[in-house]
Amino acid sequence: MTQETQHQDNCCAVNLNNAGGKTLKKVLFLVFFINFGMFFVEMVSGLVAHSNALLADSLDMLGDAFVYGISIAVLSKHPSVRARVSLVKGAVMFTLGLLVVVESILKIINPVVPIAETITLIGSLALLANAASFALLLKHKAKDLNVRSAWICSRNDVVANIGVIIAGLLVARFNSIWPDITAGLIIAFIVIQSSIQIIKESLNHSKR
Repeated sequence: MTQETQHQDNCCAVNLNNAGGKTLKKVLFLVFFINFGMFFVEMVSGLVAHSNALLADSLDMLGDAFVYGISIAVLSKHPSVRARVSLVKGAVMFTLGLLVVVESILKIINPVVPIAETITLIGSLALLANAASFALLLKHKAKDLNVRSAWICSRNDVVANIGVIIAGLLVARFNSIWPDITAGLIIAFIVIQSSIQIIKESLNHSKR
């Protein structure tokens, strides 16, 4: 490897020993705990309220917590290592999206009208949590591929949470399972689409 190539590789790595790197690491830890905590809140609430949308969003939160945890672990690694890990994250997100689709199908086969008030309340709490994560990651997203994939997760979650809140309001209005089922499927689509985007970016970086 030439000195020029070594310099190009090193300049792509995030230095966790400088002020910027330490700040970024703290941000990733913070959004990790936000998402991991919300995973439990939405999972329990989804089970109690029989809500497909909340259960789907809880899986998304768990996937995001995994994304942030892995991002912290590989933040200062060689660019090729970070690209491979980002590829794994994309695969995990894709799998979770498929699980949401399966869950939606099961709810259609065995319909139970969910508790609308719980969906709306927990969806609003999740929206605040993801909006905070989105804001924290916004100024760091251009620094690293893994940070960018983490930011993409938060961006998508804000949209998904709005869908969950709307689903709760519609369930209350029509006393129907379909708004909740629809929100779950929309979240699945967002997760799968984002996973494909991350996989493509990871493959492009690994070829460099």
